[in-house]
Amino acid sequence: MDRRGLLRALLAAPLAGASWLALAQRKGLAMVEELQQNWKTLLAAGVATPSAAEPVNLSKDEWRKRLSPAAYNVLREDGTERAGTSPLDREKRAGVFVCAGCDLPLFTSAMKFDSGTGWPSFFTTIPGVFTEKTDYYLIYPRTEYRCKRCGGHHGHVFKDGPPPTGLRYCNNGVALKFIAKDGKA
Repeated sequence: MDRRGLLRALLAAPLAGASWLALAQRKGLAMVEELQQNWKTLLAAGVATPSAAEPVNLSKDEWRKRLSPAAYNVLREDGTERAGTSPLDREKRAGVFVCAGCDLPLFTSAMKFDSGTGWPSFFTTIPGVFTEKTDYYLIYPRTEYRCKRCGGHHGHVFKDGPPPTGLRYCNNGVALKFIAKDGKA
């Protein structure tokens, strides 16, 4: 290769890398869309799930009867469970994670990753299941997400997750229930 050819190759290399990176990003986002669209494939046979369009409005007393004290604290009073206390952080089976307050499907096991934070973490969600707002409870702004069906607080979403979304939905395990695909508890 002559000097001119070498220079052309060196100049083209970053452009080729940039286009490869863009292609990889598009493929990753297509994979996320597929996970979001096909989430029911991880649901146990015969399990009926509610719609986000069916709101659940209960009194404080009704919520207290329905939820454990820890789940009530998180879902209804915006509490946070202690890191490392939820067995769902270590859950590895195929299945679907639903809201502990109203059974709305929120995430699948294919959306979960080990963030090392001590809370169940997910890089995407089942579409249309959360509302989001900015909170300032710790002075700096964070994005809180809540169940669209019952309004229960689940956690916060951060921009330090894995590719391709770069998001980490950091969820309180006590705010979730897990339904294994094989139907076993």
